[in-house]
Amino acid sequence: MLTFENTIIPTDKQGYLLDHLLWQKDLALVMAKNDEFELTEAHWEVINFVRQFYLTYNTSPAIRALTKAMKAEFGEAKASSRYLYKLFPEGPAKQATKYAGLPKPARCI
Repeated sequence: MLTFENTIIPTDKQGYLLDHLLWQKDLALVMAKNDEFELTEAHWEVINFVRQFYLTYNTSPAIRALTKAMKAEFGEAKASSRYLYKLFPEGPAKQATKYAGLPKPARCI
């Protein structure tokens, strides 16, 4: 659970929103701040991408699906696992989906 704009936002024990419809950019900033994590424009590019992926396919992308879809959208350099892990050291699919307000990908640890 976290508090945002005087409202209690339900989360799971790992901090993922239980209702992705409650997500907004400012809420993601609060989530990142709570994790002592700074979001840059490069992070937002991935976060917005995974949100669009979820809205299109109704599932959070695991790392393989994420890199494959990002390669098609942004090219090889921004779709590499190395690039994505530099942005999201705890795991690109896991961390990006968290700040995107989406459920944790099913195959993430």
